[in-house]
Amino acid sequence: MNAISEPGSAIASVCCYCGTGCGVLLSPQPDGSLGVAGDPQHPANFGRLCSKGRTLGQTVGVAGSRLLAPQLRSGKDDMRQPVSWDSALDAVSHQLAATIAEHGPDAVGFYLSGQLLTEDYYLFNKLARGLVGTNNIDTNSRLCMSSAVSGYKRTLGADAPPSCYEDFDHAGCVFIAGANMAVAHPVLFRRLEAARAANPAMKIIVADPRRTDTASLADLYLPVLPGSDVALFHAMLNVMIWEDLIDRDYIAQHTEGFAALRARLREYTPRAASQLCGVHEDDIVTAARWFAASPATLSCYTMGLNQYSNGSDKNAALIHLHLATGHIGRPGCGPFSLTGQPNAMGGREVGGLATVLPGHRDPADAAHRAEVAALWGVPALPASPGLPAVALFEAAAAGRIKLLWIACTDPAFSLPDQTLVREALQKVDCVIVQEAFASSHTLPFADIVLPAATWPEKDGSMTNSERRISRVRAALPAPGQAREDWRIVAAVAQRLAAAIAPERARLFAFADAAAVFTEHAATTAGRDLDYSRLDYALLAQLGPQQWPFDGKLGRSRLYGDGVYPTPSGRARFVDIGWQAPADKVSAHFPLRLTTGRLRDHWHSMSRTALVPALNRHVALPQLAMHPRDMARHGLQAGQLATLRNKRGSVVLPVVADDGLRPGVVFAPMHWGSTTLGGLGINALTSRAVDPLSQQPELKLAAVSVAPAWLPWRATLQVAGDAASLRPQLDALRAGFPYAVAVAISLAGQPGLQLELAAAEAPPAALLQQLATLLQPPGAVLAAFDDPARGVLRRVWLAANLPLGYLLAGDTAAAPALGAWLDGGQPPASLAALLQGRAGGAALARVVCSCEGIREDAIVAGVARGLDVAGLQRELRCGTGCGSCVPELKQLCQRAVV
Repeated sequence: MNAISEPGSAIASVCCYCGTGCGVLLSPQPDGSLGVAGDPQHPANFGRLCSKGRTLGQTVGVAGSRLLAPQLRSGKDDMRQPVSWDSALDAVSHQLAATIAEHGPDAVGFYLSGQLLTEDYYLFNKLARGLVGTNNIDTNSRLCMSSAVSGYKRTLGADAPPSCYEDFDHAGCVFIAGANMAVAHPVLFRRLEAARAANPAMKIIVADPRRTDTASLADLYLPVLPGSDVALFHAMLNVMIWEDLIDRDYIAQHTEGFAALRARLREYTPRAASQLCGVHEDDIVTAARWFAASPATLSCYTMGLNQYSNGSDKNAALIHLHLATGHIGRPGCGPFSLTGQPNAMGGREVGGLATVLPGHRDPADAAHRAEVAALWGVPALPASPGLPAVALFEAAAAGRIKLLWIACTDPAFSLPDQTLVREALQKVDCVIVQEAFASSHTLPFADIVLPAATWPEKDGSMTNSERRISRVRAALPAPGQAREDWRIVAAVAQRLAAAIAPERARLFAFADAAAVFTEHAATTAGRDLDYSRLDYALLAQLGPQQWPFDGKLGRSRLYGDGVYPTPSGRARFVDIGWQAPADKVSAHFPLRLTTGRLRDHWHSMSRTALVPALNRHVALPQLAMHPRDMARHGLQAGQLATLRNKRGSVVLPVVADDGLRPGVVFAPMHWGSTTLGGLGINALTSRAVDPLSQQPELKLAAVSVAPAWLPWRATLQVAGDAASLRPQLDALRAGFPYAVAVAISLAGQPGLQLELAAAEAPPAALLQQLATLLQPPGAVLAAFDDPARGVLRRVWLAANLPLGYLLAGDTAAAPALGAWLDGGQPPASLAALLQGRAGGAALARVVCSCEGIREDAIVAGVARGLDVAGLQRELRCGTGCGSCVPELKQLCQRAVV
């Protein structure tokens, strides 16, 4: 097992959230807790951390949050029972062997995660292709990065981002398309802010359907319609050609295919494109001129380009702008895909996708398959194409996948078209879930549960957005019986080999993670990403390194010599046109729903919801709409609305957001079925995929929105751990059309908030059950009920301090009680409040999570004449991670307007 650091000593590791790959220093404490600080020596962040990274230490050791023992059930209708590791591993290997014998290897599927370490990925890949004999191994990176992969390979010849973070410091123009860096990659946004401060002449262009926090930094904001980016980029290139802003020498010497694309671009004039993408033609011209005329232009993009059925074309069309102007291979230049998950890049290197083999090889290429087979010492690799994520679950729903092994990801939350996903999970004969957190939406479907170690209990490596490999080091022991992922895979593989191919057991005999990394690194020799001479010892000596790595130093930028890894050595322009998204707006579904992240949350919140401070900025799921759309659909702020399309429906409260363009609505992705009820937001999203990348169109769904007439309301807040309290409510919540149960912060401590709504008051017995279900033990009860009208007003007290409240049928007292429970002033008369004879105001929302500074204090400071610097100096908001600075700027700007 791994050596764990002594209490008090600091060790260098990497943050486990986004693909920025920030270095962290971990300090285990004698009480078992963990101190976390930014690593000032790590070149990805130089000590900076976002709100999520700063609070990582608060996510460890939370009671009830983790899976602690293997579990097994005999039949689909049985309850899972704890078993020994030997029993669980034997069961997995037996199920694999039986499935292969009866149905063949392609009846087995593996669905992995961009949060696995490279070593974990490598052994899963070796198990699937080298022992089971299937290419059915894919990852949730298919949902976020596969169109970026296709875009790079189609144009530049390899899946290799050519830029690096240092390019922010050298860029004269930064073009951000389909990326909300301020929220999704906050540390990189801080670097961009610093670069802009150092170079006020820098031009920043932001193209996005939402005027996001990132757009607050923009000199030019382009409110592009969802899915229309190809038309925008083509029109920009049309302007560059027309005004002779292209680099003709670069095109002639280093590219091919330009003539065919140039002919197509004649139809994409700024005026014509304006009709398609909703951006004023003059702004298109300005964007083209700034992009081309800058001495160095860097573009940044992520899910807003990738998560579409034409995502590969979007990526290619943006890269065309760099090839046409020569803005690539030099400091400050290049098309820079920002990775979503911490090790999505490592998974691409190791062959974690159905369409990739180790070392950026192609499973459709017989020579590449032979190379990997020789490296592994197996006769051959499977030739039949593997199933990417969406196709894998479609095959499971059709009964072709009999065994599905899911590791470190939550498909019952994150995949589109949740109705089909859950049908698939119910139909598969054996579902194995390898998971760390007990809150996974996929766990109820598991026949076998394998408890996994997670950050910061694992040893290995990850690769970030700029191709930089960093060491991940264990700082704490895994709780209970949890084990590292690669060790679980190796143990299963050796058992399976004993049953079906004894000579291959040696393929999985590794002493430690270092040995796994060394074998994986050898598969990159001679490839575009070659880091075959890198090992843990060199990473310890030299620090994090970019690939390709020559044995002494990694390469910061690629293609500076104008030579590309294509057959001709030239980059390629691709003759593509604009294609409409798969989901079309119509009279029945007139609005475009787009989804995305919030500042302080991550994916399904299995980790971030454990931190009270991160639940304060946006506590509840919501639907953002432009005020004009709200008026058109008869909605007011705070009102419940039904969001619906042909795939499903969900009920959400509405908030006004004039940063959205009319016709576009936005819902955060973070709340799934366990918190929101129903099937969550992804009940609505489309499983239509890009034909090249097989990435689904998660960013756009045609929907209708209408008022949800649910006049009976109930609200509850209570102190305690939401993860353990929420399951007690599951049966009760199922009877309500709106039933949200989320983790919240109450005076800096964890709590649970429940929101219910119905067309009429529920039966009195159900109300009584609700009233007693979560009443804290030993609490003194203050109550004023009217059961005949479906009204309950209850407050739970201890030593005259509130522990929680329940208001059903009459929620008027909620603002005052919520403020009291969250550390505010007690009501002047609790009796008068419960009788409806007194009111009170809610506490303002928290803007700065690091310092707990609320919006009213900031607005008051702005009214006194404070600017952002003054707010930072006087209130200290924005002085921690800095992620709230864009919002501080907006509050200051509103005061001026």
